[in-house]
Amino acid sequence: MEIRHIRYFLAIAAERSFTRAAERVGIGQPPLSLQIRDLEREVGARLFHRIPQGAELTAAGQAFYDHVHRLPQQIEQAVRAAQRADRGELGALRIGFTASAHFNGTLTSVVGHFSARYPDVELTLDESNTTKLGTALASGALDLAFLRPYPTLSDGVELLTVADEPLVAALPAQHRLARKRGLRLRQLADEAFVLTPREIGFTLHDTILEACRDAGFEARLGQPAPQLASILSLVAAGIGVSLVPDSIRHLHVGGVVFRKLPDLTTSAKLALAWRRSDLSPFVRNFVESARASLASAAATRR
Repeated sequence: MEIRHIRYFLAIAAERSFTRAAERVGIGQPPLSLQIRDLEREVGARLFHRIPQGAELTAAGQAFYDHVHRLPQQIEQAVRAAQRADRGELGALRIGFTASAHFNGTLTSVVGHFSARYPDVELTLDESNTTKLGTALASGALDLAFLRPYPTLSDGVELLTVADEPLVAALPAQHRLARKRGLRLRQLADEAFVLTPREIGFTLHDTILEACRDAGFEARLGQPAPQLASILSLVAAGIGVSLVPDSIRHLHVGGVVFRKLPDLTTSAKLALAWRRSDLSPFVRNFVESARASLASAAATRR
C-alpha cells in the first residue's frame, strides 16, 4: 500500500465523486479507478459504492477512513520534524558543567541564548568535576561540556573559551590579613591552602600551585575539599585559605572575605568543549549560539 493510494481514497471520500476527485489530485478518472481497485484488492474489501450522484463509502470504507484520514497530516508533520531535526531545531542535547561554572554568569547566558533560539531542543544538564566531564565527553556520554581546560584533555576535543576570570584570595573573616588592601600572594606563604584534590579538579589545583611558585613559595596543602562551596566552608571555619575564581564571591559565604591580588596574573579559564568528530547539527548550533552570546556580551561591555 502506497501513500498515493491513501491520498486518492481520501480525495474520493471528500468529493463523493470519482470525477471531481480525479480533478482534485490531477489524474484521469480511469487511472484513479484502477488505483482504488488496487487498494480495495489489498484491503480485501470494497471501499466505495458507486451511486448516481457519485460515490459513497461502504461500511468497510468508513472503517478504513476512520483510521487513515489523519495520515497525510501526520506524514507532513513527520517530514517537518525530520527537516527540523536535520537543521538542529528539534531534538536533545546532553551538556555537562563543572560545579564552579554555576557561579559564572556566562554559563547561564550561553544556555539561555541557545534555548531562546531553539526552544524545541531539550537540554539535559549534568554537573560533575572537570576530569569526569572530559571522560564523558570523549566517550560520547555528553555532547558538550563546560569545563576547566587541562593538558591531557583528548586531542579530539575542540575548545571555546567562554570565561577567563582572575583568581582572588579567600580568607577567614578573622584572618590577620582579611582587611589588608593591596594583598600580595607572597604574604600567604605560611598559610595552609584548602584546595580540591588533584584527581577531582587538577586544572584549578595545578593553576594555584603554579601561581604560588611564581610568587616564590611552595603552597602548603591543608585539608582538601571536593567542591568550591565546601572549600569556602573550611575557610570560614579557619582551616586555611584558598584561591578561587572571582565569580565565587557571589556565594556570600558568612565568615569568608575575598581579596584581590594585584600581583597575580594567573587566571581561571572556563571553556565549552565538544568532540571535533561530532557533526551533529545540534552541537554545531549550540557552539554557534555560544559564540553569538559571547560576542553580544562583549559588545555590551564596550
